[in-house]
Amino acid sequence: MSIDIIEILKAVFLGIVEGITEWLPISSTGHMLIVDEFLQLDTSEGFKEVFFVLIQLGAILAVILLFWKKMLPLENNNGIKIKKNTVSLWIKVALACVPGAIVTLLFDDYIEEHFHTPLVIASTLIFYGLAFILVEHLSKNRTSKTTELEMISYKEALIIGLFQVLSIVPGTSRSGATIIGALIIGVSRAAAAEFTFFLAVPVMFGLSLLKLLMMDITFTAEEIAILIVGCITAFAVSLAVVKFFMSYIKKKDFKAFGVYRIVIGIVVLVYFSLISK
Repeated sequence: MSIDIIEILKAVFLGIVEGITEWLPISSTGHMLIVDEFLQLDTSEGFKEVFFVLIQLGAILAVILLFWKKMLPLENNNGIKIKKNTVSLWIKVALACVPGAIVTLLFDDYIEEHFHTPLVIASTLIFYGLAFILVEHLSKNRTSKTTELEMISYKEALIIGLFQVLSIVPGTSRSGATIIGALIIGVSRAAAAEFTFFLAVPVMFGLSLLKLLMMDITFTAEEIAILIVGCITAFAVSLAVVKFFMSYIKKKDFKAFGVYRIVIGIVVLVYFSLISK
């Protein structure tokens, strides 16, 4: 079996980009658009689609590992017991998933066909970058009423889920939309981020499974190697990024991410405007 080392290095780089951008509120779609312009896997379009789905699963496994104790609804304390708070939390997560699931099933194909353009992605990067800065400015002297993950109510969970619907438009960032929504209704940064991570598990697994079921998948030995490398890289990078993110937001706000989004949005807008001439 001959494996092209260049393709393996590309898989590593793509795994790094996925592991960073999936969890920070900066839009993985926007960054993948830029990366794909300069670095493409030398494989079929079908395989590339599968690759980008599966490296997301590598990223989500990192979150499950880091939050395993909080996510598991059972505990072994003098016998197996159900953790009522965790069960309640998962019900809230399921409630928050409903709006996004409905909108995705109804409009995903249309959005993918008409909205996956550099102009749309650049615009949403900039718009939500400004939104982060504005929301943080308005929240500067306000005390969060919901400071812990377990304190999020069913009503707040549903509202956060409604904000997640916005992320169907590429460039928005799923985590960005849900965090902005959570901050607006008075959820603390740490609780908003943790709820976003919980919400990512069923959303990303569900979307990935749906896409995989719709694909005709056959792999060569080299493609399997590329997939494994990409998934492991996304998993390892995600572990570091999620730890960094949770530590960062305990001390600082989201304005820096807002500024970064605006800069990247302008870069995307200018670059694709120039090459289209």
